[in-house]
Amino acid sequence: MRKLILWCTMFFAGVLAAGAQIVSPIVWNVSSSMTTDTEGEIVFSASIEDGWHLYGLHLPEGGPKATSIVFDKLEGLTLVGEITPSAAPIEKVDMVFHLNLNWWEKDVNFVQKFKVEGEKGYSASGVITFQGCNDGSCIPPSREPFDVSSPGYISSPSEEKATGDVAIEAAQTVSDSKWWAPVTFPEGESGAHSIADSSWWYIFIWGFVGGLIALLTPCVWPMIPLTVSFFLKKNGSKGKSVRDAMMYGAGIIVIYLVLGLAITLIFGASKLNDLATNAVFNLIFFLLLVVFAISFFGAFDIKLPSKWSNGVDSKAEKTTGLISIFFMAFTLVLVSFSCTGPIIGTLLVEAASVGDITGPAIGMGAFALALAIPFTLFAIFPSWLKEMPRSGGWLNSVKVVLGFLELALSLKFLSVADLAYGWGILDREVFVSLWIVIFILLGMYLLGKIRFSHDSPLEYVSIGRFFMALISFSFAMYLVPGLWGAPLKSVSAFVPPLYTQDFNLYAGGQFKEFDDYDEGMRFAAESGRPVLIDFSGYGCVNCRKMEGAVFDTEVISDIIKKDFVLIKLMVDDKQALEAPVTVVENGKNVKLTTVGEKWSYLQRSKFAANSQPYYVMLDNSGDALAAPYYYDENVEKFGNWLELGVEHYGNKR
Repeated sequence: MRKLILWCTMFFAGVLAAGAQIVSPIVWNVSSSMTTDTEGEIVFSASIEDGWHLYGLHLPEGGPKATSIVFDKLEGLTLVGEITPSAAPIEKVDMVFHLNLNWWEKDVNFVQKFKVEGEKGYSASGVITFQGCNDGSCIPPSREPFDVSSPGYISSPSEEKATGDVAIEAAQTVSDSKWWAPVTFPEGESGAHSIADSSWWYIFIWGFVGGLIALLTPCVWPMIPLTVSFFLKKNGSKGKSVRDAMMYGAGIIVIYLVLGLAITLIFGASKLNDLATNAVFNLIFFLLLVVFAISFFGAFDIKLPSKWSNGVDSKAEKTTGLISIFFMAFTLVLVSFSCTGPIIGTLLVEAASVGDITGPAIGMGAFALALAIPFTLFAIFPSWLKEMPRSGGWLNSVKVVLGFLELALSLKFLSVADLAYGWGILDREVFVSLWIVIFILLGMYLLGKIRFSHDSPLEYVSIGRFFMALISFSFAMYLVPGLWGAPLKSVSAFVPPLYTQDFNLYAGGQFKEFDDYDEGMRFAAESGRPVLIDFSGYGCVNCRKMEGAVFDTEVISDIIKKDFVLIKLMVDDKQALEAPVTVVENGKNVKLTTVGEKWSYLQRSKFAANSQPYYVMLDNSGDALAAPYYYDENVEKFGNWLELGVEHYGNKR
């Protein structure tokens, strides 16, 4: 999700800083010549400015724009072989993209051999697509047309022929309108705000909190005295026990880290964000959380086969050294699965929003760290075990509370699928109503008014339970105004957007918006107003936060109503296009089949960005009025950015 936020921030900031000094750091020259009577070659020469680099011909998905050379006309010649560079590219791991990329830092030539057919000469034309960067900035993906021919060649309709199996057929474009042409952002202060670091901190914090919650579950808590006792009894020496216990904690972290990285490798780093907004995945996860919630309520227990944990535990008893410690850590992971599974799954879905290998690694590492610290500390200070609360009914209560929370959270995943496919079964007021009921029931449970089969009788309400019930009831009351359209800004990242509200008494943030780019641009041109484009997504948490904290404020909504035409484009919209459209991207024909794919392509091709939320202001020719704006909930800053666009639009007229 989203994804590439760090690179996009660096990219746009660099364009603003470097645009005034460097017109084009990469210049192309294309020529052709005959090498024999019937064979020749076309040479594409790239002159690269010092300090810049040109990306290679083949790059992994989720990275920058690869260099590609596409022929759209071939007359009197047939291409022979593939395009060959004069030097091998440099391969490096890019720490922004977290991908292994390749590029050229010095001038390079690309040679395409061909064979002439007939005696009247030849002609070839096409487009070079490329992108270059230096250590602090990038140029947008650019297109350089070329046309070469033999001396005196005159094209004849009768000689123009299809190029067959070896030709590269020109692909359709999404739109011939100038509004789709790539933009160059004007000089000025960027509204961009890198959220990658904050997203990582968000994932780390929630991973750590998830680990602490898992620690209090009936599957994990009883394991603390058992494992610490195992180490003390096994080793005799306190020093060795402490060392082994620390190794045990490290083993827990390693196992969960490997699990998180395995998730990334299985699905692919560039696919994690797509997976988070995939309707089938969200439906499956919704059902899983509901099943886990029912299990936490005591209907049944979800456990891995006992022979797995028993087998691993017996290995730990029989082996010695590091292997024994590893098997003990693995035993904990297996035994605690029924309690930690839902927490881990939820964490990984949130980590998917980062869109690269970093998210799962940070999330799972933080989760394992919180889980491992108590085991290590209790081994170092075994006397603390005497002060630790014994297992009992309170652990069952923790499990039920988690069940209510899992049930509430499951609705978020059902909502993402509902929005992406436009089913309309979980509108905002339905979602809020269900949450109100869930948290009222949670408060009643904490006060002992509801009991499940495995609960012990509650003789009195402790101070802790009373305050937790108070928080639950208060939160339910906070949600009530949302039934009539109140923005509910503190939970705007979870509840469906305001436009799904059927009955809305709240006036803020209500303005006409277009969901089709060309339609909105035409309306703006007819009404003589600038355009504000909001690249968003149904599964984009930060998009919902921006809508609740910024767009729904009176000052911002008034500016948009008065001065702009708003176009909101959902890049994860799964509705099918009336007809598939084929575009050329990274030298390959790419078929767009859904509305979201079309808008995602627009964002990549026109603005060289692929993260949401992402905001740009355009004039009626499709040119940028100011630098883009990323996620930043500062209302004053966003308002100043809008006013800057209005001012630049007025100066152009």
